[in-house]
Amino acid sequence: MNVKDKIRGYRTMLGLNQCEMGRALGISKQSYYNKENGKVSFSDSEKMAFKKMLEPYFSDITLEDIFFWFRGCIKLLMKR
Repeated sequence: MNVKDKIRGYRTMLGLNQCEMGRALGISKQSYYNKENGKVSFSDSEKMAFKKMLEPYFSDITLEDIFFWFRGCIKLLMKR
């Protein structure tokens, strides 16, 4: 799973569409779309806001879990 699929999956799990997620992060739907699809990077404050939205569901989630592909791979390998 690539990063944009992870980000999309987390947004969907939260029950939000791109417009709603953009609003929650203080950006437009178009800006959110570009970020979710990897055309533009999320700012540090947007990453932190995204993480805070997920914490009620995943209390130990990290920015690396959400925004970086390799972290998830390492966790999977360590479980084997």
